Amino acid sequence: MPVSIFNGAISFGLVSVPITVLRAIEDHSVRFRRIHTADHGLVRNHYWCEVEDREVTFGEVGRSYELPDGRVIPVTDEELRALPLTTARAIELIAFIPAAAVDPLRIGPGYHLQPQGAVAAKPYLVLRHALECRGRAVCVARP
Repeated sequence: MPVSIFNGAISFGLVSVPITVLRAIEDHSVRFRRIHTADHGLVRNHYWCEVEDREVTFGEVGRSYELPDGRVIPVTDEELRALPLTTARAIELIAFIPAAAVDPLRIGPGYHLQPQGAVAAKPYLVLRHALECRGRAVCVARP
């Protein structure tokens, strides 16, 4: 079953439709593992604290922002969630253009949009049907 990569809303004018974004493609590329050539043991990454000169667990690793002078400012998940980003959970539709005007070479990896719940299904289907009937695509605002 596909895993959601984004939960938010598509928004145009006064309309917001709660959606989930899913990947439309699967990666079938070959993945190699790093091994120790002498005994074929797997080689793993370790997290090392430079201050305490010891290995730390993944649970002890956090985020920070490094200033140009080398100082490090810790940033917590709570602080990131509290940032006042107006587009953090909305995909803003800014224009409806002819689908033929979209250069296929400029289209990146595909995604499926799915309405979140029965209440969102109706406005989502109306928008999708209107785009299909008129042969239109949407332009989205880039953050």
